[in-house]
Amino acid sequence: MKRKHIYFILTILGFCYPWYYNYLYFTTVENPSLVSFFQDAQNNYAGLSFGADLTVVMLTFYAFAIPESLRLKIKYWWVIIPATFLVALAFAFPLFLLMREHAIQGNQNE
Repeated sequence: MKRKHIYFILTILGFCYPWYYNYLYFTTVENPSLVSFFQDAQNNYAGLSFGADLTVVMLTFYAFAIPESLRLKIKYWWVIIPATFLVALAFAFPLFLLMREHAIQGNQNE
């Protein structure tokens, strides 16, 4: 299986897996809202640990992805930023890798 196929599958998984749990959250809590979602995510040290971990991973991802996107002249690279917040980092990172793979293959065909 080619890398771009793996990245595509991971992109789909990165969308579905987190949003399955988001769906469960928003359909089972008494007063669903984004504010309550973030408050509940910070209710204990385990949630805070995940939040801190994801923050560092996200910043590291951007530190790599943005210069790499500009270097490879990836079209629409900026969609990874809102995708991180609107969907999940688990979606945005493999999406970037898929876009990067397409750009690399396009440069090799020239």
